[in-house]
Amino acid sequence: MSKESFHQLVAGLTAEIAGRPLDHELDAWLNTRHGAGTASFESLKQACIEGVAEGWLCEREGGGIRYGRVFKAEDALHSFSVDVVDMRDIAGPHHSHPKGEIDLIMPLEGDATFDARPAGWCVYPPGSAHFPTVAAGRALVLYLLPEGQIQFTKTA
Repeated sequence: MSKESFHQLVAGLTAEIAGRPLDHELDAWLNTRHGAGTASFESLKQACIEGVAEGWLCEREGGGIRYGRVFKAEDALHSFSVDVVDMRDIAGPHHSHPKGEIDLIMPLEGDATFDARPAGWCVYPPGSAHFPTVAAGRALVLYLLPEGQIQFTKTA
C-alpha cells in the first residue's frame, strides 16, 4: 500500500461523509456501511497495518504512543486531515475537537477498545473532548478531523 493509494482510499470515504453533521446518526451510518466486518473496514485496516510496517504511518513516538499526521486537511480529502495512532493499554493526552472528530477503531491485539468502543467507528460532535484511551489490548485508530482542527489541553 503506497501513501498515494492510501490517500485515494481515504478520499473515497471522505467523499461519502463530506458535509454531513458529526453526530450519532453519522456514527450509526458509518458502522452500518463501513463498520467492522465490511470490505471497506478490512481495506482500511489492512492499509493502516501495511503503512505502519512500511514506516510511513505512525512514524513518531511519544509517551508510549506511536502517531503521525498522514495528510493535512485539503480539498481532495474534503477538508479532513488524517492521523493514525498505534496505542496499547494507554490513555493519550486530553484534547478537544472544535469541529468534531471521526475515529476508525482497528483492534490488533486482544479485545482492544477505544474509549470503551469496539472495532468500528466512533463520531465525536463539535466541541467534545476526551482522553483517547485504548484498553484491553492494542489498536490502530484513524482520526479524521474537519479542517485538521484539534486543541490539546495544556497540563500544569
